[in-house]
Amino acid sequence: MDLENQKRVKDFADQYGPENVVVIVGAAEGEAAGLAAETVTAGDPTFAGPLTGVQLGLSVYHICEPEIKELVDPTVYEEQISMMEMVLDVDDIIEEMSAIREQYCKYL
Repeated sequence: MDLENQKRVKDFADQYGPENVVVIVGAAEGEAAGLAAETVTAGDPTFAGPLTGVQLGLSVYHICEPEIKELVDPTVYEEQISMMEMVLDVDDIIEEMSAIREQYCKYL
């Protein structure tokens, strides 16, 4: 997660309260999704951005996870996401995201 997005997430958590913020990521592989998820829950693991040492514990999901997919209008999901979903290892992504949530999320 780039430094600008880290700042945005931190600002939203400060403004609305971390219990009211849900982060949706769309990385193409489990490891990248997990890194973004770890950043918004446990803090920036690269120690380079605004979330260094900041444990927000935010709820975080990948757009392809069933919990989020069912909330999106099916037509929009089909148009915007389904093509990419066909080439992703969705099971790996779900496993990675679930592990991060179990370990670091404070607000589920």
